[in-house]
Amino acid sequence: MPVLVASDLDRTLIYSSAALALTMPDARAPRLLCVEVHEARPLSYMTETSAQLLTDLGDAAVFVPTTTRTRKQYQRINLPGPPPKYAICANGGHLLVDGVTDAGWHAGVQARLADECAPLEEVSEYLLRSADPVWVRKHRVAEDLFAYLVVERELLPGDWVKELAVWAENRGWTVSLQGRKLYAVPKPLTKSAAVREVARRTGAELTLAAGDSLLDADLLLAADRGWRPGHGELADTGWSAPEISALPERGVLAGERILREFLRATRGSTAVGQHP
Repeated sequence: MPVLVASDLDRTLIYSSAALALTMPDARAPRLLCVEVHEARPLSYMTETSAQLLTDLGDAAVFVPTTTRTRKQYQRINLPGPPPKYAICANGGHLLVDGVTDAGWHAGVQARLADECAPLEEVSEYLLRSADPVWVRKHRVAEDLFAYLVVERELLPGDWVKELAVWAENRGWTVSLQGRKLYAVPKPLTKSAAVREVARRTGAELTLAAGDSLLDADLLLAADRGWRPGHGELADTGWSAPEISALPERGVLAGERILREFLRATRGSTAVGQHP
């Protein structure tokens, strides 16, 4: 029976130039591999060690990239190792099978959203109306499923974020601040639901997961075992749960540690808390 490994990507396994600052001084930085280029600019990286670990993991388990990125944004990433048969995009709104959207899954997601939370149009319009152009750089609607702002983080008022979270909660939506992106996502739109579907299709007997943000909490709770890095929303709030390991590593070195833990658990090692 296969092991299913569902992992968030950004700031969990791959890191932007800005997120690399989480790691260590330049003089001690590990060798990096660029895994994403957009408009002729390198955008995302992982360490060369992580690249080898991910290749090994792809051979040992069913590895499922599990991201809030849109399909177009996800398809810019060129991960090492065998191409994943399954990928989860748009926070669970799209289940890709060999790179192609599963239309039945997407239709089911749309039906749940229509029944269980306020419409996207209402939330998107509120974001536009209430956000200050002084600190908003972009306003985006992703896959007709959720909305997000690109903000100047140092200018973003903390009280505004808290007020938005309360407003959204009352309408069945969740707010998550990740780096320079502030997401508003419907509560029924979850990574965990899509991962459960992949587990059903593959017959996986063990599910492992990792993530760093509030939008990853349901994914971690749905897994048999999970890991979160020492940075991100979950670390900042001290979030924890049974079977979830809070790692001390930050930045790209956290990505290495997570992949080591995935491999160790996949191979059935009992030395889970130790480096190989």
